[in-house]
Amino acid sequence: MDSEARTFPPHPIRGVRAVYARQSSCPSDFAEVTVDFEPWEEGIVLEVAAHFTAHGSMSQTELATYQTALSTGIREELAELGAGTTAAVAVVLRNMRVHEVDSHPRAFRAAGRVAVRNALALAYGPPPRPKRRRD
Repeated sequence: MDSEARTFPPHPIRGVRAVYARQSSCPSDFAEVTVDFEPWEEGIVLEVAAHFTAHGSMSQTELATYQTALSTGIREELAELGAGTTAAVAVVLRNMRVHEVDSHPRAFRAAGRVAVRNALALAYGPPPRPKRRRD
């Protein structure tokens, strides 16, 4: 990240898809979301789009729980931006996909973190890769 002060997002970043899927054991993890990151007032706001689409079978209570977990993951990841970057963002939830067995709040929390990382890469480019040491 640059050393100069900046605000995230620097411009609208739309259609950010985040998938968190682990099939290593039972139960597995699955969460998929599509969100927009819109410049806003300082702070973080999560909104649900007027044309929000939910794929998969879930109750209204589960939907609310998953949205809360997603918001938590987004907030946690944005809190790690560092002193030089201020979050001033409205995150608009456009699409959510669940699996009736493998989706749970922890998966949506992780998907929120993935969404922020994907948006940061779109806004500022991929993070620097560690350099290999040559002996």
